[in-house]
Amino acid sequence: MSVLVKNHKDLVKNVDYNKEEAIKVLKKEFGQQFSDSKSVREQHTDTTTIHTSKLPDGVVFAENESDVRKTVEICNKYKCPIIPFGVGSSLEGHVNALHGGVSVDLNNMNKILSISPEDSLAVVQPGVTREQLNTYLRDTGLFFPIDPGANASLGGMSATNASGTNAVRYGTMKDNVVSLKVVMPNGEILKTANKAKKSSAGYDITRLMVGSEGTLGIITEITLKLYGIPEVIAGGRVTFPSIKNATEAVIMVIQSGIPVARIELLDQEQVKACNAYSKLDLPEEPLLLLEFHGSEASVKEQSELFSEIATDFGGGNFEWTSNNEQRNKLWKARHDAYYATKSCKPDDEYIATDVCVPISRLSDCIMETQVDLKKYNLFGHIVGHVGDGNFHVQLMVNPNDKNEIEALNFFLDRLSKRAINMEGTCTGEHGIGQGKKQYLIDELGPCVSFMKKIKSTFDPNNIMNPGKVF
Repeated sequence: MSVLVKNHKDLVKNVDYNKEEAIKVLKKEFGQQFSDSKSVREQHTDTTTIHTSKLPDGVVFAENESDVRKTVEICNKYKCPIIPFGVGSSLEGHVNALHGGVSVDLNNMNKILSISPEDSLAVVQPGVTREQLNTYLRDTGLFFPIDPGANASLGGMSATNASGTNAVRYGTMKDNVVSLKVVMPNGEILKTANKAKKSSAGYDITRLMVGSEGTLGIITEITLKLYGIPEVIAGGRVTFPSIKNATEAVIMVIQSGIPVARIELLDQEQVKACNAYSKLDLPEEPLLLLEFHGSEASVKEQSELFSEIATDFGGGNFEWTSNNEQRNKLWKARHDAYYATKSCKPDDEYIATDVCVPISRLSDCIMETQVDLKKYNLFGHIVGHVGDGNFHVQLMVNPNDKNEIEALNFFLDRLSKRAINMEGTCTGEHGIGQGKKQYLIDELGPCVSFMKKIKSTFDPNNIMNPGKVF
């Protein structure tokens, strides 16, 4: 894939890497668990990103923590870049090997190590996916709620602080990771915490590692919070005459303290695309999809309260159901919004970006973004986890049209800066990766200097996913 948007320069000085010697040693150490074939290397770079794919020089297929540790120790000795790899579903170039080096594939570390129903905890290896964990939990009465859409690995979700449709009620990965085991750049293995529900003991290294995007270490074990499966799960939809009406209804719902589990926004064009792709007949107006979790009585009360608020803001076409099949059909269409958008212009390239703002600024941010889509004549749909002020813009562009690419760059730049100026963030859940490094500086200023110091202290040879975040 060609580069579609500007890439900011690395903000950490390059190291004099000795990749060739490291590859020789790794090949001898790991035998068939190591591959440097081009086809395997091509599978370990980004396929869902707007950034040009950069291949690693080799791939280690780790079977256990010892394999990860050996790989890191060898790479640190020879100053060879390391890029942790899960399922490759990240959107900001996280697994691109910008300086070459070794991709450490963690998919074979996919064991669920223990479940503690009494403590509502699970201990898993990083290659376990969220769907795998929830299938395993099916008979326990527990579930893991973080749902970024893709069937991502829990190691990758921890590394990028993933969230998704359930975040408004259950939070993000940083709220649900209790403890980690991490192989540090010198090969040392850290356990960041025990299993207590709270602790005042020292620095919070767990949350430092969650969201570090593979730049500080490689996660080899995760202890996660679990939740009881609700007695009743009811879903629904409601349409509004405008995005402004829909977002103002959301703000009132949140301010009223209604414990909605999911509340998703689809703009009118996204609804049209979902209807066509998922064979639905949703009213083609701005749409909210909702879900309530709880007892039968509490869910009924929540639904009624929401309906009253939505009506005040012009909401109509209400439809509620606790039927799993009907509810899953709606949410399947929401999760397939990516494919729905791509199907609209199959010959163009897909680009996704996200921002998050205080919920009081959500309406303004979305409407100004819609104005920019028209101003720059770009084809794009807006979907959002609007209960926490986070929304995505899904764009389709012609990579061979220089004018369209220039317009795209202006649009993306304005969107990130708009969110920051509204005291929000340039990325609610996609991460910084390689494409939003300058906006991290715009957003956090001097804090970035302290982040760099942490990075250089933990990783003085800059081997851990270099070129990302900084």
